[in-house]
Amino acid sequence: MTATHLAPLAATAAQSSVGNPWVNITIFGLFVAVTLVVVLRASKNNKTAADYYAGGRSFSGGQNGTAIAGDYLSAASFLGIVGAIAINGYDGFLYSIGFLVAWLVALLLVAELLRNTGKFTMADVLSFRLRQKPVRIAAAITTLAVCLFYLLAQMAGAGGLVSLLLGIDDRMGQSLVIVVVGALMIMYVLIGGMKGTTWVQIIKACLLIAGAFIMTVWVLGMYGFNLSALMGDAVAAAGGNEDLLKPGLKYGENITTKMDFISLALALVLGTAGLPHVLMRFYTVPTAKEARRSVVWAIWLIGAFYLFTLVLGYGAGALLGPDRILEAPGGVNSAAPLLAFELGGSLLLGVIAAVAFATILAVVAGLTITAAASFSHDVYANVIAKGKTTPEQEVKVARRTVVVIGVLSILGGIGAQGQNVAFLVALAFAVAASANLPTILYSLFWRRFTTRGAVWSMYGGLGSALVLIVFSPVMSGAETSMIPSADFVLFPLSNPGLVSIPLAFLLGWLGSKLDKDGEDSRVQAEMEVRSLTGVGAEKAVDH
Repeated sequence: MTATHLAPLAATAAQSSVGNPWVNITIFGLFVAVTLVVVLRASKNNKTAADYYAGGRSFSGGQNGTAIAGDYLSAASFLGIVGAIAINGYDGFLYSIGFLVAWLVALLLVAELLRNTGKFTMADVLSFRLRQKPVRIAAAITTLAVCLFYLLAQMAGAGGLVSLLLGIDDRMGQSLVIVVVGALMIMYVLIGGMKGTTWVQIIKACLLIAGAFIMTVWVLGMYGFNLSALMGDAVAAAGGNEDLLKPGLKYGENITTKMDFISLALALVLGTAGLPHVLMRFYTVPTAKEARRSVVWAIWLIGAFYLFTLVLGYGAGALLGPDRILEAPGGVNSAAPLLAFELGGSLLLGVIAAVAFATILAVVAGLTITAAASFSHDVYANVIAKGKTTPEQEVKVARRTVVVIGVLSILGGIGAQGQNVAFLVALAFAVAASANLPTILYSLFWRRFTTRGAVWSMYGGLGSALVLIVFSPVMSGAETSMIPSADFVLFPLSNPGLVSIPLAFLLGWLGSKLDKDGEDSRVQAEMEVRSLTGVGAEKAVDH
């Protein structure tokens, strides 16, 4: 069935299922007004580059951990995963497991060491003992690529959500919504910097987790807190399809789908430790100990939320049924808002919709400031100006970069409409795990790692991931592809991680082995001592 044939069904679903659009808009408007006040108050303290990029390093571990949860629990977590569980059952829940387990990699291997070694961005760490210019340029390019991929998912989620809330099922209307969300995002970041963005993320994390908790208790209460009865109803609503409760519904049909699952799992588990906007959060705390506390706080909050998605996903499947979800505007991403309307009518839908919007706004603001900081600090200040610039000039370049990135993300979001946002974020994780993680781990743990190895690993990982995505079913060859009318599929897997991640590790090793120049052993020793002990770290971040 084509999108054209689905349009009348979608319009009918919108008219009968999403309550009062004015209630939804009013609640969301209140959230925007409150957060804008917070951002304006925070902006009064943006006097230095450290204030704009790292919030003046004034946040505690608990505050930063809550903000990390707000950054991480994106539209994919709320809209995409709940929809994926409602439609694909167990296989949909694998997204939750992958996103959560990934934090162990970040906690054990990356968080404290990065905070000890760096200053504002991932490139500060990668270029510590390597040659500045090539490494900073490569790191900035990979950072921008990951942020733009992630932004696509958030913008697509915004379009799908509003199409459900306002009954807008035509592409032009959804595109207009994406433009509005992009404009708000640009305003948040231009005015508030990292400090304003962090407070928006803290508010949003509290609202999102509280909203999900209320809905979870509500759904379980309807079934006498019997999860088995809830799952049984979900199976019945899906026409008795018991495959919802076991592995294989989406990723078990044949060898290709099984390999696709392995690729997805690799990307999810290894991707978090390479996400630039998550890594940048470790610099907003005053010490490495607080960076560790941040991750522990984040794991507890994120873990609780992902347990809620299991109940919400099966609850949406049981109370709504797969057909109603797929026929609604926004498709699979509409499961959580539809469930809210089913439980509490227009008011609960309005609250959950506002929380989902807040989720999108907070995450895109965090992504945008990360990308802007990477360009202004790594490319402009350290490569173009060769360190001969002022913090004020650097921040001015960052603000201009925000506008450019905002426009690009708006255009990309318009092109990515209709895709499952959890799936789009999985692609961003694959790019991060391929382009960033090998170089980060080699830089921190391998003494013989060289500049050539870093450049080969970053460009090779990024290039292979992007090429494989272009020639995969994501772009063409299927009804759910971004270009459904075309077919230039050469790579059968939807996620490139299985090939691109090992290739990036191999290129990093090979480039270093073939690089006869080597690196300064004294700087390598200094980085090792600083990353493991924190000695000298405070001096590094204050200047």
